[in-house]
Amino acid sequence: MPKREIVSIFRERLTGLIAGTGESRARFAARAGLDRSTLSQLLSEENIRLPRAETIARIAGVNGASVDWLLGLSDARGSAAGITAQPTVAEGADDPSSAQLALWHGEARGAKIRYVPSGLPDQLKTEAVITYENARYSMAEAAALAEWARGRIAHMRKAESEIEVCTSRQALEGFARGEGMWRQLSLRERRRQLDHMADLVEELYPAYRWFLFDGRERFSAPYTVFGQTRAALYLGAEFLVFTSPDHVRLLTRHFDDLIRNARVQPNEAPALIRKLMKDMP
Repeated sequence: MPKREIVSIFRERLTGLIAGTGESRARFAARAGLDRSTLSQLLSEENIRLPRAETIARIAGVNGASVDWLLGLSDARGSAAGITAQPTVAEGADDPSSAQLALWHGEARGAKIRYVPSGLPDQLKTEAVITYENARYSMAEAAALAEWARGRIAHMRKAESEIEVCTSRQALEGFARGEGMWRQLSLRERRRQLDHMADLVEELYPAYRWFLFDGRERFSAPYTVFGQTRAALYLGAEFLVFTSPDHVRLLTRHFDDLIRNARVQPNEAPALIRKLMKDMP
């Protein structure tokens, strides 16, 4: 779902929430812990931004609504406990700065994020690699996305969250050798990316832990588990989103199996990356 449409639905449903309480805007804002000016801005048709995840969650919580309903991702108005167990589809999986993705990370504040990327981890990519992967992006847009990814890491540190990442060792080795989709990325940019990753993984450990499994022994589709409340499977331009506790536990167990069978542990990843650099021409 496009961001502007999400903002429009959020504004419409927020307006409905206020009307349903019979309260004045001032009273509603106070009960939700908002300034009157903030609430007025959220209700303005000229507004094109969503509030912070914590604000949306607070508005939903004090009014017995679900965050998904406020954002138009579900027709079930009730709180999370009453949300249908059926998975839903959300757009924006091909946009690393999507509003939904930012919100889900905000919801998982203080919890563990489990992440199986489709390629290299988004948080570790250079601007050049982001541009190469996404032909529709300019260098300026790629730089903005890289800055957004670094902001997510900063948020993780502030929120005392943990991120665990699992990929196959072969995917990393294939990047270093310039195989497959990486054939046209210059050796110089591949070196810069590997050097950047090695430094960042070393710096962020142990809050950010990157495990590498053997792709001949294990397989995984790309997905993320956000704490214990949500998981999103990546389907190209869409997410298949799960909020059922059973589904979230299932994907968590799959992730834990990848970790148990990892051939490279997080503290070993920087050394492996630097060895791959030495083996490059």
